[in-house]
Amino acid sequence: MNAIAKRILVVDDDVPLCECLNLVLSRAGYDVVSVGDGVAALSEWHRRPFDLVITDLIMPEKEGLATIMELRKLAPRLKIIAISGGGRIAPGDYLNLARHLGANAALAKPFSSEALLSIVAQLLVEATAPAAPIA
Repeated sequence: MNAIAKRILVVDDDVPLCECLNLVLSRAGYDVVSVGDGVAALSEWHRRPFDLVITDLIMPEKEGLATIMELRKLAPRLKIIAISGGGRIAPGDYLNLARHLGANAALAKPFSSEALLSIVAQLLVEATAPAAPIA
């Protein structure tokens, strides 16, 4: 990992899950901040932008799809991972919609720490990779 830790914002109203994600990501060397909904996420984003956002899709106040769309307008190159356990419809449907609205990756709950860390590392490498030369 670089000398400067990459900053990750975790957005989920499930406090135990946020604590678990904080622990996993912090142990991997990331600087992690957690909030409980999209309103708090956008407020935190305006204070200090992040390198990557991991957001649940079903939350109170401002749900994940609206949060993804707003973050995408604010920071078109921001890396976003959508997570969901579903709701009234299967999680795959929500996650496909999240990808369509701007998420770079999606994970259905429950997911493994290894799967999360792999996607996070991949997206952060893509974010720092030099642009390919135009042919």
